[in-house]
Amino acid sequence: MIKGSKMDLAFGTKVIYDNAEFLISDNEKVGVVGVNGAGKTTLFRILLGKIELDSGSVYSSKRRIGYLPQEIIVEDSRQTVWEYLFDGRPINAIHRELDSIYDRMERGEGDTAADLRRMQFLQEELEYYDEYSAEDQLLELVEEMNIGSDILSRKMCELSGGQKSKMAFAKTLFQKSEILLLDEPTNHLDVEMKGFVTKYLRHYKGTVLIISHDTEFLNDIVGKILLVDNTTHKIKIYPGNYDEYLKRAAEEKRVRELETARQLKEIIELEAFVKRAREASATNHALKKMGLEREARLEKKRREMNAPEVSYKRVKMNITPRRESAKCPLEVENLNFGYPNQKLLYNGLSFKLQGNERFLVVGLNGVGKSTLLKLLMGMLTPTSGRIRYNPRTDVAYYAQELDDVDPDKTVFENVVTPEYTDWQLRGILSNFLFYAGDINKRVSVLSPGEKARIALCKILLKKANLLLLDEPTNHLDPETQAIIGGNFNLFPGTIMVVSHNPSFVEQIGIGRMLILPSGRIEPYSKELLEYYYESNTPEEEKRK
Repeated sequence: MIKGSKMDLAFGTKVIYDNAEFLISDNEKVGVVGVNGAGKTTLFRILLGKIELDSGSVYSSKRRIGYLPQEIIVEDSRQTVWEYLFDGRPINAIHRELDSIYDRMERGEGDTAADLRRMQFLQEELEYYDEYSAEDQLLELVEEMNIGSDILSRKMCELSGGQKSKMAFAKTLFQKSEILLLDEPTNHLDVEMKGFVTKYLRHYKGTVLIISHDTEFLNDIVGKILLVDNTTHKIKIYPGNYDEYLKRAAEEKRVRELETARQLKEIIELEAFVKRAREASATNHALKKMGLEREARLEKKRREMNAPEVSYKRVKMNITPRRESAKCPLEVENLNFGYPNQKLLYNGLSFKLQGNERFLVVGLNGVGKSTLLKLLMGMLTPTSGRIRYNPRTDVAYYAQELDDVDPDKTVFENVVTPEYTDWQLRGILSNFLFYAGDINKRVSVLSPGEKARIALCKILLKKANLLLLDEPTNHLDPETQAIIGGNFNLFPGTIMVVSHNPSFVEQIGIGRMLILPSGRIEPYSKELLEYYYESNTPEEEKRK
């Protein structure tokens, strides 16, 4: 059970929770929703003990919590994939603490009774985490998740965004938690891995809380929705999946609007009566008395009046290139590339982009989709082959891991360019929901969704006619995804995109798709894409 009671929390003048309460029973699967900044991730951080409430409490009957953050940060560049995964259970950390206690006791230092109690607790923890069979259990999980043995010895920092997300999820599952907190777990994941995650969570014997903008994913898993309301600063639980929540929320909104209209009509009628009574002759005592009574009722009605629905500002985006796209903006000929001590990702890869087309790069995690875009941007050097841009091609690149956004700079410093005045930049930033109080914030304190909006803003500012986009909808809420999808659809230039978001792919109007690692190019169809993901593994694709 997880229970929140009389929760109050504010960051400065920004209220997050105001006497909020909720209750989640054991083994429930719950989707956590709300607008950006409502306090969804904050709730996770409270459960993890990283943030304290101003007042109230959050209680959990289970103490072992597994957490998958939205941003996968690899702190030790030397850490191998196996070491990263095994650290999901604190077995090594427990042994280090036990060694420290043994050393202290040998020296005759410390509180012996307290140390003995601590040792007993740590030994029980080792037993819970299956110390002697943990490695075998991890190997079984690795095999179940189709993680190749060759990847286990690689450094975590060398992996693609999708591979890192896959390893982070594997680590979370290996933790042997009683509660799982998952923050955007499908970001970067290919369809195969997303299918595994969905199946695993459906059968997981524990409590699961999922923050996700992937509404299809939520529909497949959750039986309840927890809404963090940014208007009332309350928390409300809805039965059913995401679609059922939308229907109930829409009906509640309709009822509120009808009630507000009724209240407003009554207030207008009372105001008219009070006005007539005030203007009446002083000798009309009956009307004056009734006017005073109605005036008291009017003030009460005004206090009881429903608060109007908050209209949240939306991203505005209009990408206009400075010049038309060439008929063939980019040509790749006999491209070969592989990372050191690894097999080639591409062997003789060739393709041409057509002016103004929408070109999708398809493949499972790890086949080199992001690497291809980095090669095209000159961030990596091909082993052999040629990459040729038409002289009239201007390129803008959106990186999957938001590499183009400097965390040590402010929002404003990230977008500064000599082509725009400060006043113009402030106006453009406001279209991406960064206002006067936001533009001087350091990017390192922002949410992934806010960082993604900065990256999109930088794309707009470049006025390029060829866009290379690597998972541009990650971290963005469904409404913003739809807005940028509509803009990319109308963009009068060429787009080459990597995306695992089916609705976004459909929206922007893909014409052709490049299938990696084979290098085949096929006309786009939704049915073909679904068939490819359902019927192919990386090994099968390579044999074609």
